[in-house]
Amino acid sequence: MTLKAIDLFAGCGGFSCGFIQAGFVIDTAVEFDKSIAASYQHNHPGTLMLAEDIKNVDNSKYFHRDQADVIIGGPPCQGFSTAGARNRHYFVDDPRNYLFKHYLNIVKLVKPKVFIFENVKGIVHYQKGEIFREIEKAFRKEGYKLQHIIVKASDFGVPQARERTILIGSLFDFDLYEEIKQTKNEILSEIPTFFNRVTVWDAIGNMPSPSITGQIKSPIANNEYTKYIAATSDKIFNHIATKHANIAVSRMKKVKQKENFSVLKENIKSVHSGAYGRLAPTDVAATITTRFDTPSGGRFTHPYKNRTITPREAARLQSFPDSFEFLGNKTSICKQIGNAVPPKLAYFFARLLKRLLHNDS
Repeated sequence: MTLKAIDLFAGCGGFSCGFIQAGFVIDTAVEFDKSIAASYQHNHPGTLMLAEDIKNVDNSKYFHRDQADVIIGGPPCQGFSTAGARNRHYFVDDPRNYLFKHYLNIVKLVKPKVFIFENVKGIVHYQKGEIFREIEKAFRKEGYKLQHIIVKASDFGVPQARERTILIGSLFDFDLYEEIKQTKNEILSEIPTFFNRVTVWDAIGNMPSPSITGQIKSPIANNEYTKYIAATSDKIFNHIATKHANIAVSRMKKVKQKENFSVLKENIKSVHSGAYGRLAPTDVAATITTRFDTPSGGRFTHPYKNRTITPREAARLQSFPDSFEFLGNKTSICKQIGNAVPPKLAYFFARLLKRLLHNDS
């Protein structure tokens, strides 16, 4: 039986990518940004993409009962993040905090057996947990049993210290921790190295120098991780370096692995504590954000080169397959990669939801 999913707040499709790898068909996706929606459609041509504001499509014209077995996605994380809280005094009034209501409306229309709701780690405790309790209350009212867990992407073989809250709702009872245990066992029996720790250099060490166009010949996979994400074609894209100002390059030259702007003895204005940080090849990367092309944006300087990582390198640190091509301008591509759910993490939870659905059938 083919399982269908709907992807809300889809971005370029990191969540969809993992679910497709696990055998799901993505029936419909919703993404407000038309440039990003075009990137999604390019990589997922079989999916109906609604490039619309979600508030305009959470109705029976676009969604209907039993349209999909699963709904996946999560609202933009800026409305919950602690970084956002530092920058806005009236944070609780930010309308992005309530985009989950449109997600809820579509859940009401489709009534999937299971949904998965991904967001930043801090959502569970923000405003003393009031926002998260509001979300849970709304879904319970619709008959869903809920369980959540905070996960580290690095525990799932993703070379990145990304932490996220995963909320799963089901119309039937389930034990999330038992399902996680069983899903791990299933995957390990098929891919023994799936959960192995992957370092920055494991992920990007075989990449050649960036090209002017970003297109390069597919590198030869040199470890289990690069075999896992290897492209099926002989070309990959988006390996293009950012052109940094001379002062930025001179600063990067002074920063060693695991160091950051604090060694520069300059008054660097940045809200990020990892500004001008250089990646350590034997560690996992810091959380990839939408500013990975900017030295002051975080720990995104290449381990050995005096430049930030390229979009392709960032995509590898996010566990995107090399065959995934990002469309759009530089700002859009950075946003697509930085905001995405790591496909490898998505794959794990897709497998978990398949177990839930199979056990209920």
